[in-house]
Amino acid sequence: MDNLKTSNITFDGTVKQIDSHRVEAYLPSDCVQNHAANLLPLDNGDLLCVWFGGTQEGLSDIHIYMSRLKKGEKQWTKAVKVSDDPTRSEQNPILFHAPDGKLWLLYTAQTSGNQDTAIVRYRISEDGGYTWGPIYTLFDTPGTFIRQPLVVMDNGEWLLPVFYCRTSEGKKWTGDQDVSAVKISKDQGKTWEEYEVPNSLGCVHMNVDTLENGTLLALFRSRWADHIYSSYSTDYGRTWSEPVPTELPNNNSSIQFTKLNNGHLALVYNHMNAENCTERRTSLYDEIEDDSGADVYENTEGGRTAFWGAPRAPMTIAISEDDGKTWPHMKNIEVGDGYAMTNNSKDKLNREYSYPTIKQTPDGQIHVAFTYFRQTIKYVSISEEWVKRIC
Repeated sequence: MDNLKTSNITFDGTVKQIDSHRVEAYLPSDCVQNHAANLLPLDNGDLLCVWFGGTQEGLSDIHIYMSRLKKGEKQWTKAVKVSDDPTRSEQNPILFHAPDGKLWLLYTAQTSGNQDTAIVRYRISEDGGYTWGPIYTLFDTPGTFIRQPLVVMDNGEWLLPVFYCRTSEGKKWTGDQDVSAVKISKDQGKTWEEYEVPNSLGCVHMNVDTLENGTLLALFRSRWADHIYSSYSTDYGRTWSEPVPTELPNNNSSIQFTKLNNGHLALVYNHMNAENCTERRTSLYDEIEDDSGADVYENTEGGRTAFWGAPRAPMTIAISEDDGKTWPHMKNIEVGDGYAMTNNSKDKLNREYSYPTIKQTPDGQIHVAFTYFRQTIKYVSISEEWVKRIC
């Protein structure tokens, strides 16, 4: 398939009205590849978006970029680089508006092509992201990754989900041994304590928010490409229930949810998993069948292996009105074949919609951004009514 779907699109940041409930834009960037966005609304009405861009994920020319949609305007600003270590691939940025008004930028930095070397860095802005202070290291344990927003809990403590890219000594990282934990700070990010999620092997990109009753809900991406998993904590993140599969599929690609102003939950994800995909990458592994007859994959050490072959489409939004127990309202934001068997963006072969981010503003609008063919970040603004509307 050629790339006709992007041939008539201008990645200039112009916000266009699609219908009475939806606007969209393609964020401007000079980078060949753009991926892994995170949105943050500011108190002044501006909307910020950060992502990583460069030639190709994992290479040392990958850095963090940011664009701004100013309040009342219809044009995202040209992307500006906000990190620049020429020796590391800088990825998975997060923006955090601290209670004291300072804006934090957190991101990972790894040596080229090796996720198990990643550390977490940060810098702080005191003027809403126009200028930034020095770059510091937050966590220096190799293999530490972040992806999801930092949460201020009801008790005032900060909670940051992390996952660890682990591998056997002397072997390349494959995702088979990744686990999740949370870092908690009682002193506004000066020091951190870690609490592991039990039996979280394969559950990554832990996304946490506080439910109406004060319970913490976590949703996870699955390395096994089977389901989105969930876990709960009732003691401010110190202990977590073992992650269990939800009713929703996952294709070993990122997800994100947020609590809406009315207490409902809104989740963006790819409604796809390994069981339903047709194109699979299996050359490194032996395919076997478990007792249920379902396809599973073992690595050469006999353990379960991460599944990377599932398409990254459609891009779907779902609404839950019962704290994530069920998700009765679903609508596709973007549809396509989701071809994602390569990270190569120079040849424009990748057709994935992936790594979504979602936030709601006080006016009720739900803002979503996601990777569009790895060529740009697409921004969409919709309403809960749009999701629930039967077309």
